[in-house]
Amino acid sequence: MNIVVGVSEARASGEAEHVLVTYALGSCIGVALYDPVVCVGGLLHYQLPSSTVNPQGAERKPAMFADTGMNWIMNQMERMGAQKRRIRVRIAGGAKMLNDQTMFDIGRRNHAAIRKILFQNGMFIEKEFVGGTTPRTVHMNIADGMLTLKSNSETIGA
Repeated sequence: MNIVVGVSEARASGEAEHVLVTYALGSCIGVALYDPVVCVGGLLHYQLPSSTVNPQGAERKPAMFADTGMNWIMNQMERMGAQKRRIRVRIAGGAKMLNDQTMFDIGRRNHAAIRKILFQNGMFIEKEFVGGTTPRTVHMNIADGMLTLKSNSETIGA
């Protein structure tokens, strides 16, 4: 059963039949988190690197930002038995989209933000599929943590 994670959303699951999926990761970043011991996974699709630009917006939609989104998804996963030290991290997105002005470079800033947040939490990226100029779609199978990434006509298993 597919559970769609939209832009500025995050979902966690411990149900083996669930597949978390997020579409059209452009300059946004998709963070796929998986604890293989308890088979709990989470997927965050955030738009912006820091909630400091809009604290009120972060209260309403924490998954819009890297910092508040990671706090939210980690809390959800920990409630399901996941432990930070066991979590496998894979990320995708951070592309330079045509409407992304060079002065903003949101994709690159989003990528830098998640790397910093993960480092501060003692978590490291196992695999990343970032940059470029094409959007990506991510599917994460909760049963085994398998990640499938689609970009244009190319499909990669991770």
